[in-house]
Amino acid sequence: MDIDQTPETETLENCPSMKLDDDGGVKRTGTLVTASAHIITAVIGSGVLSLAWAIAQLGWVAGVAFLLMFSFITYTTSTLLADSYRSTYQPIKGNGNCTYMDVVKSRLGGRKAQLCGLAQYGNLIGITIGYTITASISMVAVLRSNCFHKHGHLVKCSISYYPCMIIFAVIQIILSQIQNFHELSWLSIAAAVMSFSYSSIGIGLSMAQVIGGGHARTSLTGVTIGVDVSSSEKIWKCFQAIGDIAFAYAYSTDTVMSPPPEKKVMKKTLLIGLSTATTIYALCGCIGYAAFGNKAPGNFLTGFGFYEPFWLIDFAYVCITIHLICAYQHFAQPIFGYVEKRCSQKWPENNFIKTEHGINVPVCGTWNINLFRLVWRTAYVIVTAVIAMIFPFFNEFLGLIGAISFYPLTVYFPIEMHIKQPKIPKYSFKWIWLQILSWACLFVSLAAAAGSIQGLIKEVKTYKPFKINMFTT
Repeated sequence: MDIDQTPETETLENCPSMKLDDDGGVKRTGTLVTASAHIITAVIGSGVLSLAWAIAQLGWVAGVAFLLMFSFITYTTSTLLADSYRSTYQPIKGNGNCTYMDVVKSRLGGRKAQLCGLAQYGNLIGITIGYTITASISMVAVLRSNCFHKHGHLVKCSISYYPCMIIFAVIQIILSQIQNFHELSWLSIAAAVMSFSYSSIGIGLSMAQVIGGGHARTSLTGVTIGVDVSSSEKIWKCFQAIGDIAFAYAYSTDTVMSPPPEKKVMKKTLLIGLSTATTIYALCGCIGYAAFGNKAPGNFLTGFGFYEPFWLIDFAYVCITIHLICAYQHFAQPIFGYVEKRCSQKWPENNFIKTEHGINVPVCGTWNINLFRLVWRTAYVIVTAVIAMIFPFFNEFLGLIGAISFYPLTVYFPIEMHIKQPKIPKYSFKWIWLQILSWACLFVSLAAAAGSIQGLIKEVKTYKPFKINMFTT
């Protein structure tokens, strides 16, 4: 389900000729291809880089089990969410809901919709911060790899990631001026291509390392107590690893046009997107763990070093950077649209908010600039970049976002709406197993959040902002 993307004034007042759907919103033009690309873009992100580390903490048995479990749960609850798009079970005639919050409000009431919005937008903000961190790490990796290649492997090559975060923020400020989320399909397709590229490189290098005779120590239970970690560290890192896997599966699905019935097409895109993501996750996580064993780094691409083939490592990090540049907008545009919509509703006569200024851009034609949109979106990008500079902790941050967002958005609300819509009898067999699934996921999310918070506290205590080595394991 899309969440609020653009202000209603932009849709109806500034674009009177824009086609509307049966629910009064902007005409949905999504297809099986574009919706699948959005899902792949949203799912296969920076989370894939930490899966080898996550499986190393959990071991072959629990690591693979959690990977498959989260995939199954995400697909199951996402199909329940797709069924909830229309207000009735009629495939096309039922009233549509433009946003996730609209669906929750129509099924569970206004209070639950507010909680949904809080979780949803909080998750999106966290992801944009996380992507800023990951993109800067990838940029620095390219610079460091070239430094080693040029000056030799004994050179320290210490490079600050702050300039890279600033460069990333400047790019996002420019891209953020794109008014409509539905104009970003090309970004999602480009990001999906980049996802496949750097994932394939990581898988290929891991396979080469395994085939080449690397004797990495692995085990059914993961890192060994007394050898790799203490007993308390084992527990906390296992919780954090679960959060990393949950983050890898956190996303919101896109909407598609009708006819055909949206939910049928949406279920196909879910199957395509999640099966593709799970296959890539399993390959990256399992082969990465086989290559590095219990010493798997937090970002498995850094485990190959920065030496040779340096050009291939560079290309992988460039792909990651391009993917995150595109994916940042996928998650930031809904936040932009929500704030702009609310402001336009509260101050409908304010010229600063509603006035569009046409500027002629060579080749591109006329480009509409709104001062409020320019100031607000620029400020948001700057704030996320500053927070990323303050807390540049890759694994811990991903784990915390995944732990906080996975349960309410991926599990709780879809299950509660599915129970409410057909009025499933309380204490019936279906009601019981849905509640068991919900409570089990809540417990797992709380444990993962605890592990990630403990990891963040530990990192903050030892953090040296100007001397930190972003590539240590």
